[in-house]
Amino acid sequence: MKDFVFHNPTKIVFGEGTVSQIGDEARAYGKKALLVYGMGSVKTNGVYDQVVSSLQEAGLEIVEYPGVKSNPLMSYARDGVELAKKEQVDVVVALGGGSVIDTSKSICAGAVTETDIIEFFVFTSTVETALPLLTVLTIPAAGSEMNGGMVLTNDETLDKLGTCNYPPLYPRVSILDPTVTYTIPADYTAFSAADAMSHLLEGYWSHQDEWTPIQDRYVEGLCKSIMEAAERTLANPTDYQGRATLMWAATMAFNDLSSSGVGPIYFPCHMLEHPLSAIYDIPHGAGLSITMLAWTAYAAENCNTARIAQLARNIMGVTEDDDLAAAKEGIETFRQWLEKIGSYTCFADAGIPESDIDKITERTAFLADLWGITEHGYNADSISGIYRMCGPFKDE
Repeated sequence: MKDFVFHNPTKIVFGEGTVSQIGDEARAYGKKALLVYGMGSVKTNGVYDQVVSSLQEAGLEIVEYPGVKSNPLMSYARDGVELAKKEQVDVVVALGGGSVIDTSKSICAGAVTETDIIEFFVFTSTVETALPLLTVLTIPAAGSEMNGGMVLTNDETLDKLGTCNYPPLYPRVSILDPTVTYTIPADYTAFSAADAMSHLLEGYWSHQDEWTPIQDRYVEGLCKSIMEAAERTLANPTDYQGRATLMWAATMAFNDLSSSGVGPIYFPCHMLEHPLSAIYDIPHGAGLSITMLAWTAYAAENCNTARIAQLARNIMGVTEDDDLAAAKEGIETFRQWLEKIGSYTCFADAGIPESDIDKITERTAFLADLWGITEHGYNADSISGIYRMCGPFKDE
């Protein structure tokens, strides 16, 4: 067990009917709220009306900022910063999934400084203070409702950039009502399950501590729960227990618990995925389904056979004794499960041709350097090689 400090200040309000509590929770942080949301689904499913009514009943003035894309853009966040400054809002309320929450975090950080928000993503500045943020989660996947990280795409360069956990950006309160997720389509339910699993598995695969039974069993148990809940929910989209399990598991997957005590970790599958959703605008979880399969196939042969074999045995139910054989069988079982639930497993699913690999590799190599992953052997040659394992490809 490595030394660590665990501090997560986010208050979670979980359960059916809890959306109506957002007004009382937000009132503690001010009188004027910036309400950030996406492209309109929250209006069709009724959650928007619940949030607005609750905020108004609590006496808050509302400034709306709709239109966040599923792969959120830096330029849109910058406009939100300017709106928050102009309106002098006291608090930001994010109504949506990870894209809306991450956009809201960047607004919270940028609204109290003259620093361009891109500096927080390229690590030339840190977030020292921020407006308070509250969230009403509608798509469980990213885990942003209970951590201090954020991801945005720089639309000038098509680099999808992520930050470390900045303490001022942990949401003060996050409301999780599983019933608001009943209308999530089947494909996005599958993508969300893959996204949540990736947050658990990246650290599980990449840490170097020799014995981590607490963290390993935490990851393995949550992954199996996500898989079971995804299947249950896809069979019945209004199954409360399935939706509730997916929602809480996605939150618990990326709130620092799984990585506390394992020492340094890194995120090669996210590094490989970010250019995919930035360039092709595919769902992040769909891209992660592809890169997790390709990276594990690469790592099983090159650097991490034992850890992938452990996943195969403890999560996928493989009984093979030989580590490499077990790892390969586990990867194939994982592939079959992703196909079963309707997630992507190859570049052809995402409409990506093999001829684009050099272009994608260039952006990924930039991320590898920015994130300090080059020291683990990720250069243009190895990255390109992993992408070539993402076939079959789109016909050209």
